[in-house]
Amino acid sequence: MATTTTNPKDRTLLAVIGDEDSVTGLLLAGIGHVDQNQNKNFLIVDAKTQTSVIESAFQDFTERKDVAILLINQHVAEKIRPTVDRYQAAFPALLEIPSKEHPYDPAKDSVLKRVQKLRGD
Repeated sequence: MATTTTNPKDRTLLAVIGDEDSVTGLLLAGIGHVDQNQNKNFLIVDAKTQTSVIESAFQDFTERKDVAILLINQHVAEKIRPTVDRYQAAFPALLEIPSKEHPYDPAKDSVLKRVQKLRGD
């Protein structure tokens, strides 16, 4: 269970939803965290992962008070695009990242689309 504080200084974790290579690389870089209740800050998505599992992890990570940034592979974000596009909160910050097999497409990035809309592009 996440802490109940809302102070941005308490947001100390990165969370990640992505393919095995992306998550493994980030775990090797030291972002992995498992709390006393066995809640993890990462989800490995493969071809067999159900959309409902991805949605649930996204909801969990965006509601946690200890997560500062949520990284999600762009091709995984596409599977839950309506949910990703509806996400508006400042914290955790949401960043779509490329994967080895799927290059980044700025036209699909929900954050970039929002920025362009604000700029009038």
